Order: sequence, then structure tokens, then C-alpha cells
Amino acid sequence: MNTWIALFRGINVGGNNILPMAKLKSDLESLQLKNVRTYIQSGNVVFDSTARTAAPLAAKIARTIEQRHGFRPQLLLIKPDELRQAIASNPFPEAISDPKSLHFLFLAAPPAAPDIKSLENAESTSERYQITDSVFFLHAPDGIGRSKLAANAEKHLGVVATARNYRTVEKLSTMVSDA
Repeated sequence: MNTWIALFRGINVGGNNILPMAKLKSDLESLQLKNVRTYIQSGNVVFDSTARTAAPLAAKIARTIEQRHGFRPQLLLIKPDELRQAIASNPFPEAISDPKSLHFLFLAAPPAAPDIKSLENAESTSERYQITDSVFFLHAPDGIGRSKLAANAEKHLGVVATARNYRTVEKLSTMVSDA
């Protein structure tokens, strides 16, 4: 068995793509996924599967949700080692004392040609960021809600991304460790 972390994008946000976690858990269990655990309503799931690669499994999950709930969610599947590496690579360790200010934007692929100039122009004076092949780290001490950098990072990176604050990343790591 392999452990996977599913990061769903845009479910249960703003009254759109409503999918209660109990139904999501049931949907995943119907796909023979084991030890399915969810965290908060925004689509964070840890589970075990015999699948060895992410893309076919993600497509199968998205297709099942579309058939049962009428919308096809985007999701990223990452392995526990990838999550641990992201945490270890955090360039802003001092920001973990305010976990809602530190965000990990997990990337679907390495950004081939990020628009650095546009990222810098969107960055406020209090914000800091760093790009790796798999994560865009953002420290936004004034909040992510007003951040032009957060709102436009995906566009300027040129790859699909899904964001989680440090508290969520830390909880997912604990869920994986407790399994």
C-alpha cells in the first residue's frame, strides 16, 4: 500500500462545488482506497492505495466525483515524502509562529518559465516568496485575502497550484505520521 495526500481545489468554497467530507470519504472508499481520513471542509484527504502513480489515480477520483456530484474537481496527489520535503524546505521558518500567514502553493509541475517580473510587481512590501520545482512558498503577514501576489501567483507561475496554510500542512503531516 502507498499513502497519498489529496489536495482538492475549489470544493466547498463560496457556496460552490459543495461536497461534504463524509460523502467524499465514502466516494473514495468506493474506489477501494483504504484508511481514508479528511481534514477540514476544503478538501484535504489522506488515504492508502495500491496505486503507484498519481495521474491515473487523480483522474479516477475526479471522474467518480463528477459522475456522483456533477462537477469535476481539480486535485493534486502528493506522497508523504513530498509533503515532508516541502516542510523541510520552508524558507520562512520564523513564520510558523503565525501559521495562517505562511502558505504552501503545491505545484502540479515545475514552473518552466515563471514571470518573475510580474510576481515581483504583485508582491507587497511585507510579503516574501520563494519558488521551488514543487512548491511556491508565500509569507503574507498582512493576510492572504488582500494579497495580489497570492491572487495572481498561479497565473504568473504558469502552472496549476493549490494553496494550503502552514497549519493545514502541519496537520496533514501529522495525519500521515499517525497512520
